[in-house]
Amino acid sequence: MTVWVPIDDGHADLSSHDSFTNGAPQNTFSRLRREDPLAWCDYAAGTGFWSVTRHADVSQLLRDYKWMSSARGIRMEDQSYEEYLARRTFQETDPPEHTDVRIRVSKAFTRPVIDQFDAQIRELCNEILDQALSNPEFDAVHEIARQLPMRMLGQIIGTPQSDLDWLVRKGDELISNTDPEYTTHVLDKVDTEAFRFMPFRSPAGGELYEYAKSLMEQKRRSGDDAGVLGIILQPDAKGNVIPEHEFRNFFCLLVAAGNDTTRYSIAAALHAMANRPALLKQLHEGGPELWNTAPDEFIRWASPAMYFRRTASRDGEMHGKTIHKGDKVLLWFVSANRDEAAFQNPFEVDPARSPNRHVSFGQGGAHVCLGMWLARLEVRLLLQEFARRVASVEQVAAHTYLRSNFVGGIKKLPVRVQLR
Repeated sequence: MTVWVPIDDGHADLSSHDSFTNGAPQNTFSRLRREDPLAWCDYAAGTGFWSVTRHADVSQLLRDYKWMSSARGIRMEDQSYEEYLARRTFQETDPPEHTDVRIRVSKAFTRPVIDQFDAQIRELCNEILDQALSNPEFDAVHEIARQLPMRMLGQIIGTPQSDLDWLVRKGDELISNTDPEYTTHVLDKVDTEAFRFMPFRSPAGGELYEYAKSLMEQKRRSGDDAGVLGIILQPDAKGNVIPEHEFRNFFCLLVAAGNDTTRYSIAAALHAMANRPALLKQLHEGGPELWNTAPDEFIRWASPAMYFRRTASRDGEMHGKTIHKGDKVLLWFVSANRDEAAFQNPFEVDPARSPNRHVSFGQGGAHVCLGMWLARLEVRLLLQEFARRVASVEQVAAHTYLRSNFVGGIKKLPVRVQLR
């Protein structure tokens, strides 16, 4: 019994955000994996790109940063070099520059450090569920999935609790800048030239820049080294301090990426449970071993970061075709995570799936997600507490998806629950 069946005709325009408003066009990705695993795609808003859709190929290219460079941007949109320099984060650099920054901040995201948040996150989960489950019907995304990453954001980056809702709204305006529900400056609908030096070409970037600048000055004056921002503000081994523009961009990355991807993973898990009663029953009856595997399966199923772009640094061959230097290459995680060659029954949610070689965190590459241990812990603890409290959950009205081909997720999920 499948949780969700794709409805696209198998020939969706992958450059169009509208192709993703009913979920990812998985019939198109399945066809490309079979027939054209390195497919050239035209792009009305800029230069075309190659689409890589097979798990093995995505995994290979993630590891090959010398050929597949991140240092020209990670989205399909074209950027001038000046725009790239103004907006880039360490995510949009290659080793050794990427490695230098990564070493500085990674100690805040190691598994031992993140595991120390276990009790704190569980307490937050129970506070969130106390509120959400006080009503039998509610929007599971707004009341549950959005709440935990938002509240953890302040703990991780060291911002006041009172600012969190505003920060998350601005993060939505940034990373969901193709959805008119989240922004008045929809990327492909209005002229965003005035904001071309802002993250994601969004006016929210300017507001977050000002907030980050103020926060940076405040932390330096007070000597506050709490959270990951306190760590990144410290001088490196050579005595160098992070420039203001780099700090602002890193802050925007944390606000956007540190919130949305976990939110949409939780939303996908709740949607799956609301449409397949056996899934919640399996979580009720499973032991600790099941909870070791379930988070990764829900994250595979969600695939919230649907692709990351690379740019070829030289000519190269793949599948009998030539990728030329300067070509954009999109690594479609959302396709790789449904590849029949890598996963048995990939269109089923199996919390016991092991091994689970999903690529949602960019595994194996230089850019493997810094926040993967935090995301796994948040997903596990929230779903554990949800399953402990809830006897049944069902969807009671239509859900809606984000209008985006970059970040995939359910933004509204009306459900009815019965408590245990």
